[in-house]
Amino acid sequence: MEKRTLITNSLSLLVTRLIQSIATFVLTAAIARNLGAYELGQYLLAFSYYFVFASIASQGLKTLFTRELSRNPEEIPVYLVNGTFLQMLLSVLGYGAMIILVFLLPYNPDTSMVCYIMGLAIIPFSLSNITEAIFQAQEKMTLIAASTVPVYILRLVVMIWCIQELNYGVNYIAGIFVVSEVIVFIIQWVMLTSMIKPRWEIKQDFIRQLLKSARTFFAIDAVGIITSKTSILIISLLGSEVMVGLFGAVVQLMQPISMIIQSVSLAAFPGMTKAVNSGKKKQAQVAENIVTMLMCIALPFVIGIYFIGNDLIRFIYQNSDFNQIELVLQLTVLSVLASPFIRTLGYLLLSNGLEKYNLKEVLITNTVGNVAGVVLISQFQLMGAAFMYLSMSLTAFTILMYGVYSRLFVLNLWRIMYRPLLIGGSMTLVFLLLQRYQINFVLVLILSTSAYALIASFLAVNTLGGVNVLRAKIFKKSERET
Repeated sequence: MEKRTLITNSLSLLVTRLIQSIATFVLTAAIARNLGAYELGQYLLAFSYYFVFASIASQGLKTLFTRELSRNPEEIPVYLVNGTFLQMLLSVLGYGAMIILVFLLPYNPDTSMVCYIMGLAIIPFSLSNITEAIFQAQEKMTLIAASTVPVYILRLVVMIWCIQELNYGVNYIAGIFVVSEVIVFIIQWVMLTSMIKPRWEIKQDFIRQLLKSARTFFAIDAVGIITSKTSILIISLLGSEVMVGLFGAVVQLMQPISMIIQSVSLAAFPGMTKAVNSGKKKQAQVAENIVTMLMCIALPFVIGIYFIGNDLIRFIYQNSDFNQIELVLQLTVLSVLASPFIRTLGYLLLSNGLEKYNLKEVLITNTVGNVAGVVLISQFQLMGAAFMYLSMSLTAFTILMYGVYSRLFVLNLWRIMYRPLLIGGSMTLVFLLLQRYQINFVLVLILSTSAYALIASFLAVNTLGGVNVLRAKIFKKSERET
């Protein structure tokens, strides 16, 4: 029963995250196609400010609530009312701080207005984080998916309809976003109060204790969230809304591979944690296998961008504003090669209780990104943003590799890389062959994806000992089950 619950909850969170990512990608393409780079930059900048202040104002409480209510579920009625009240205060303060910051910065008035409208979503989003923390503590993540996925899909449809049919700008898109977050909160509150009777009593001492207990979580989340949006914020200050839109378009093209790497490494985290008790040799084996698997995905993706990146840009965005980003994409996508190491080694250090290296990595990477961004973007504009992005990835890679090498073990890089290199070399030959015939882009995409699947499958079967050995293993396993 517990195993079934774990699988159901994991799938619910995965579906929610997948729908969010797909909706973001589709909306970005729709804004780029119909409104252009300037308004895409406005939307991405406004979303970045919303995301930073909403996360700082709410993620600390969400983490604390999930932990505490998992241990003490009988306290849910008290936490629901007092936590919601505290979260309301924090989210209003967060929105006020965002308004002041945007007002003081040298943005165009129309850009500031988009930020003000989008920022209103900080309040309902923060409040729904409390309800979601309670759902997670009760291991009812299916309710999170049920309350968010339909709204996200409907929101995307309405936004695209408004853009294409009504010719509405980003102000309306931001407004629709706010309304959708209000709807999500109302649905979750109704679901929760139908199962739990709130205890309508505000306890000042309890609220002060909540705030005190959550301050460490607030600090950790704040650093990570700010780091994730550093590039967009620096570009907006040293560049322009158009540059934000162009660089945001580049980052969105890398979003699918980033989501895959993050999801696989997160799913492997429990296995890395269990391997700690089996010794460093076992840990090294597990970590190397995970990095190898992720590099078998990342390296062909990077090679594909170098061959068909320009066609991909034209196919997705269909706007001449974005024709200039091919070289920026080719440089920025190199950061994908560091991601399998960064994600895996980060979780590996956490598994061994060495999270101080993770904190160092976040702080140093953020500092390097800020300094590099100021210097490079002011000198090289959009290319400088790409170099900044790459420098942050290399910094994180170096720090985490040092942490693992100095405190745990040395990775066998050849054992990690020889399979990805085989797949990467094979895919290079495939792209060169397809390039000779100058066929339709969609057909190139289908053929190259099919070729990758065949090559990867062949290599996987060969690694397991060949077809005969694999067949024998499957047959033996089925005999044991029967």
